[in-house]
Amino acid sequence: MNAFSIDINCDLGEGLGNEAALMPLISSCNLACGGHAGDAQTIRQVVELAKEHGVGVGAHPSFPDKEHFGRKKLEMPFASLSASLQEQLEMVAEACRIAALPLHHIKMHGALYNLCASNAVYAEAITAFLETHYPKTPVYVPYNSEMARAASGRLKLFYEAFADRNYEEDGSLVSRVQNNALITDKNQLAAHVIRMVKAGEIKAVSGAVFKQKADTICVHGDTENAVELLNFLRQKLTEASIQIKSL
Repeated sequence: MNAFSIDINCDLGEGLGNEAALMPLISSCNLACGGHAGDAQTIRQVVELAKEHGVGVGAHPSFPDKEHFGRKKLEMPFASLSASLQEQLEMVAEACRIAALPLHHIKMHGALYNLCASNAVYAEAITAFLETHYPKTPVYVPYNSEMARAASGRLKLFYEAFADRNYEEDGSLVSRVQNNALITDKNQLAAHVIRMVKAGEIKAVSGAVFKQKADTICVHGDTENAVELLNFLRQKLTEASIQIKSL
């Protein structure tokens, strides 16, 4: 048995049509559910594809903002956001019920994910929402984040890190407005992930190194060369005796 294992997740159902190529390469997926992308038809299609490949299906809700792909904070009452999240999550939960699959996890998307990570008020509000409506469903959160602190002991958490994103030394992601936000070189990406899994640390763009626990690693499905990156990453993980394993 391998001493090291990692789940690989990918954001899917975002309108790119690359799910058939990506699904055999991952162990869990985060399914857009109408907030930033996706609709009932795409959800059903991706759930069936995930079932075929034995991939865990997670819901990927966001601010209801297709115009900005969920990457902009919306100033809206939490009651309205809560109603939107409930609607989004139910679309995936219903598709999973029809396919006789469990809802594997929940992972917030875009600006909402980042706010939950950095803002204690959002972290508490989203934790309370999930505690009420989806108390038994695991949640993907960044390690040492506000969301991890708020939800600890209240929800089942899996810590997530990003294969194709650079980090600041405080553990936050380099902003997408910066030209070094993304990692697109396959060798750099593989080394980045192997260091996370084996050493439990990340080297920030400043050169500083910080501790990082990761149960699951995300490769974004909308990264231009995502299929190539995932194929190469799987090869390098195997060479490093790291097993790809669903949570």
